[in-house]
Amino acid sequence: MNSKRCDWCGGDPLYVKYHDEEWGRLVDDDRKMFEFLVLESAQAGLRWITILRKRENYRKAFADFDVKKVAAFGDADVERLMNDPGIVRNRLKINAAISNARCFLTVQKEFGSFCAFLRGFLPNGKPVIGRWNSCSDIPPRTELSDEISKEMKRRGFKFFGSTICYAHLQAVGFVNDHLLGCPAR
Repeated sequence: MNSKRCDWCGGDPLYVKYHDEEWGRLVDDDRKMFEFLVLESAQAGLRWITILRKRENYRKAFADFDVKKVAAFGDADVERLMNDPGIVRNRLKINAAISNARCFLTVQKEFGSFCAFLRGFLPNGKPVIGRWNSCSDIPPRTELSDEISKEMKRRGFKFFGSTICYAHLQAVGFVNDHLLGCPAR
């Protein structure tokens, strides 16, 4: 059995801190859930460390991840964001973050919270606990992430395919994929 930290975070202090203090820890706050939704969507096609390094810039650019404020962003905000060198300046991803904020609000209204919506997909509403010995054993997607991604796409969410969905579930602790023996498990 492994007795060291998951090796995907390498030695970068920011990555190690994220691994040790956030990744796989259960999130039950919709603001934090929205933050990860924005960040995971921005990460599509990029390395997660790239987004982590820009996280504080995203916080400033996206109104401290206040979903109501982001949902109200208009064309001027899109142009402001497109000119912000502190974030990934991809028009499709920026527009998706704003559109996803609007979808997020609709889900909150229907389910009481976005967290409650996602928990509804979990077996008995409880996090899925992976039992992996190696990072190479961890799947990039699962039937659960396929199902959630499909439902979110049906609800209008963008940049949230099954692989990004699975990474989101891992980030917010709805799936705990810390390796067996990892001290952060």
